[in-house]
Amino acid sequence: MTAEFDLKLADGRTLHAYDTGGDGTPVFWHHGTPNIGAPPVPLMRPGVRWISHDRPGYGSSTPLPGRNIASAATDVAAVADELGLTRFAVMGHSGGGPHALACAALLADRVTAVATISSLAPLSANGLDWFAGMAPSSEASLRAALKGRAAKEAHEAAEEEKGKEEESEKPDGDSAFTPADEAMFAGPWSWLLDVVRPALAAGPAALIDDDLAYVAPWGFDPAQVTAPLLLLHGDADRMIPSSHSKWLAAHLPGSELRIQPGAGHISILAEAGEALDWLLQPRAS
Repeated sequence: MTAEFDLKLADGRTLHAYDTGGDGTPVFWHHGTPNIGAPPVPLMRPGVRWISHDRPGYGSSTPLPGRNIASAATDVAAVADELGLTRFAVMGHSGGGPHALACAALLADRVTAVATISSLAPLSANGLDWFAGMAPSSEASLRAALKGRAAKEAHEAAEEEKGKEEESEKPDGDSAFTPADEAMFAGPWSWLLDVVRPALAAGPAALIDDDLAYVAPWGFDPAQVTAPLLLLHGDADRMIPSSHSKWLAAHLPGSELRIQPGAGHISILAEAGEALDWLLQPRAS
C-alpha cells in the first residue's frame, strides 16, 4: 500500500510525497506533464520501493512559479532525508526525464543509476533541431512557452475554450499519439488516466510552470550526470521525438541508448519493465 504524506520544506512550501515502503531498492519516480506524482502502479513489484512526489503546483504541493528543472533535486533530497534514504535510483517518463537527470547531476553522491523514458533534451542542445518531428499540437504548446508566461497562459486558455477535441478527431498529422499509444489505455497503463485526470482538473497552472521550465535554462548541465544512465525512446514518438534522447546519449559518454522501433510516447512504456530491470542491476557503491 502506498503511504502519502505532506512534507514542510525549508522555504515554507509543502511537498506532497508518496512511499510504497518496504525494504526493496528505493527508486524515485518523476512524473510527466500534466500528471500528479503517484508512483507507477504498472511497475510495482516485490523488491522495489517506489518514492515520488507531486511537483510544485500539482496535487497538494505548493506552487513554485519560476521553478527550473534543477529544483527537483532539492525537493527529492528533502524527501529522501525525511525517509532516511542515503542512496537511491531515479526514473522519469516524458517531462519527468529532465527532472530525473537533474537529480543524477546534482545529487551525484546519492543517485546509483538513472533511467529516462521519452525524455526531452535541453532547448540549448547544440546541433539538435529541438522541434523537428513534433506533432503540431506539441510544438505549438512548447513554442507558446518559449514566448513567455503570458503567451503560454493565453495558449492554454484558448485550448480550454475550444474544448480540446479528442485526439482521434484532430486533423491528420496533428495527433501526438499513435494508434499503438491509444491502445495502451486499454491495458495496465490505463493507470496514466488516474494521474492525468486530477492534474488537469486542477487547471493549467502547474502544466504552464512545467513547460516554461522545459524551454528555459535547466539550471544544470546534463554532462554532470556520472551515474549509469539508460535512455529509452520510441522512434515513432511525436510528442518528444527520439532525436532528444539520441542527442543526450551522444553528449553523455557511457550512457546506454535504446530506441524501440515503432513505439510512440505512450506505447514505449511497454518496455518500462525492462528499463526497471536495468535500473535494479547490482552496482558497486
